[in-house]
Amino acid sequence: MKAPGYLSVVAVVAALALVPFVTSSNVILNFLVIALLIALVGQGWNVLGGYGGQYSFGHAAFFGTGAYTTAVLQVQYGINAWPGFAIGIAAGALVGAVIGFLSFRSGLKGSYFALVTLAFAEVLRIVASVAPITGAGVGTLIRLDVRFEAFQFQSRAIFYWIILALVALSLVIVRMIENSRFGARLVAVRENEDAARALGVDVMATKLGAMTISAAITAAGGCFYAQYYLFLDAGIAYGPWISVEALLAPIIGGVGTIYGPLLGALVVKTLGEAAKHVTGTAPGLDLIIYGAVLVLVVGFAPRGVAGLLERLWPRRSRAPARAEEGKSRD
Repeated sequence: MKAPGYLSVVAVVAALALVPFVTSSNVILNFLVIALLIALVGQGWNVLGGYGGQYSFGHAAFFGTGAYTTAVLQVQYGINAWPGFAIGIAAGALVGAVIGFLSFRSGLKGSYFALVTLAFAEVLRIVASVAPITGAGVGTLIRLDVRFEAFQFQSRAIFYWIILALVALSLVIVRMIENSRFGARLVAVRENEDAARALGVDVMATKLGAMTISAAITAAGGCFYAQYYLFLDAGIAYGPWISVEALLAPIIGGVGTIYGPLLGALVVKTLGEAAKHVTGTAPGLDLIIYGAVLVLVVGFAPRGVAGLLERLWPRRSRAPARAEEGKSRD
């Protein structure tokens, strides 16, 4: 079945872009900024795990690399935040390519690949926690400088539009992948590597390409995080929280679908905020809720929220197709 065009992407992004005109509440805007950040890193994971079938537990490696690169370039070398942002994305993509090359060259797949990515993220966290250039245990603080040139803004609405633009770009990239031969090869590798190789697909190059794209998208999220919060330490940048939310969002929203990470991010962020109201009396409740929702999704809605929405979609859109099919048979 031919993938839809870009009209739905334009419609979704345009609708979300109107939010700051509807409300100026910093609470709501901050909620949506973080939700979109989760959607962005979730989309990065989705390219590799959802479309490529290579499940990763260590996307914090790319997130942290992007965040630290843009922060260190500004703090230590005085490089402007905007080119620092671009360099951070490139650095994350490079780390993804290196990890992917070492892993795929060794033939790692499934749980072995997942554990190796987790190990790489943990190694980078340890290095960042002791390296002087990252501030070691103290962390890295970006100087407050509310100017456009410094990627700092007085209004949260501007941050909202920037992260929305990054999410929009990730949606376009995923749609391009769906409509490309690379996407077809990626799905073929996901379904059966041996069969794909027998058909002439370069499995190594395909998985490495997906890993690099996935890492770049995730690193963009790390770069934005650094500019939004202006502080990093190893536990934040390379912490397991980002790896968990990166895979939770697409799995809950609909793994291997273009809007799954966005839908899942809204659910994950909503559940997280709800849990915060009671964590004072029940520490760790957010993790319990995440686990329960994940079990429910895997057990009863394996296609996630996106799959449930497809079931609820009006059947009238399917009727013309069935009618045409009946005419062709006649």
